[in-house]
Amino acid sequence: MDKKDSDMIRREIRTLLEETFASHHGAYTDKGTSLLETLAGIDHVLASKRFPGLKETIAGHVYHTRFYIVVLEEYITGKRTGKTDWDDSWVIGEVNEAEWAGLRDALKDEYALLMDFIDGVETWGNEDYFGGSIAIIAHCAYHLGAIRQLKEF
Repeated sequence: MDKKDSDMIRREIRTLLEETFASHHGAYTDKGTSLLETLAGIDHVLASKRFPGLKETIAGHVYHTRFYIVVLEEYITGKRTGKTDWDDSWVIGEVNEAEWAGLRDALKDEYALLMDFIDGVETWGNEDYFGGSIAIIAHCAYHLGAIRQLKEF
């Protein structure tokens, strides 16, 4: 894969990550509905709310999303091998105001690190880098949708 192709892939992955996390580009969200924008409009009470028939809270989705990004980056780069206990990614339920602010900040920080990681990939010929990045986009977009649905419940 040449530099031109790698640059195009990087641009497209960045655009989709930005769409999911930070700002509308017209791919699949409406203006003002990215993950970070959505979370800014949710207080700790709503983030902790238990919905009928569901065990996950909005706070739980946020913690899980951050956990997923960290784990996938570790798999992509070879820092993690073996199995992950995904139950550990759902340990958060209720949060107080400070914990909620911390969760949102931690997700925002992880998003920034993810973007730095994407910028640092020299070639997308490595299927782990490409496939893992696409998996992160899809997974995070799913949780964005889940959180937006819970917000309107």
